[in-house]
Amino acid sequence: MTPRAVVVGPPGSGKSTVGPLLAARLGVAFRDTDDDIVARAGRAITDIFAEDGEPAFRALEEEAVAAALAEHVGVLSLGGGAPITPGTRARLSAHTVVFLNVGMAAGIRRTGLSTARPLLAGVNPRATYKALLDARVPVYREVATIEVDTDERTPEELVELLAARIEGLAAERRPN
Repeated sequence: MTPRAVVVGPPGSGKSTVGPLLAARLGVAFRDTDDDIVARAGRAITDIFAEDGEPAFRALEEEAVAAALAEHVGVLSLGGGAPITPGTRARLSAHTVVFLNVGMAAGIRRTGLSTARPLLAGVNPRATYKALLDARVPVYREVATIEVDTDERTPEELVELLAARIEGLAAERRPN
């Protein structure tokens, strides 16, 4: 079993909006590994970060991603930082990975620099968001099969574009 598509991107890129719409368009189930982590840990991600620290959260996240990649056959959305873990990057190499790219201005507008996002909390969230993009965009590109810019597209436009690209890739991979 393997997901039809794995969606990655920074906070504000549209994973939580586009992922379920894409799953519906493809006629498959949607799963979010952040939800899996919350269910497994029995507490919010912000609480895990605050009480246990980022390394403990990343370990939980890596386990959740590994399980979801093995079990889920629909569209799978990963938390924004999931691909920074080498084990997760290695696992993603066997999957169709969709990178929802977002520019800094659009990402900030969409997230509202929410304190519910642990890595954006702090003294200067704009600088933190910029640093996050600078560090993660190369990683997202490393794992991506498909990259789309989300800044000027509606979720519906993104879904149609992605569905066509995913279906095209699936057709290319079918034996003749």
